[in-house]
Amino acid sequence: MSTKLPIDTLVVDTSRNDKIGYVMGHEGPYIQLRQPGGGVEWDARPDKVRPATETEALRARVTEINRARRL
Repeated sequence: MSTKLPIDTLVVDTSRNDKIGYVMGHEGPYIQLRQPGGGVEWDARPDKVRPATETEALRARVTEINRARRL
């Protein structure tokens, strides 16, 4: 993607087997992503990131809810 994605946008990193993450920031040529429910951020190339579909977004929300219940 050529434009900077807003923070908290849910996206899919196609270079990591379609790993879902929230945009946490931008550093140099990379986008920092964090998986739903937390975890360590990772760098993704903008050309390997696409917006999450509705189904992927729903799956991410379920993941967040399940992780929150365990705490």
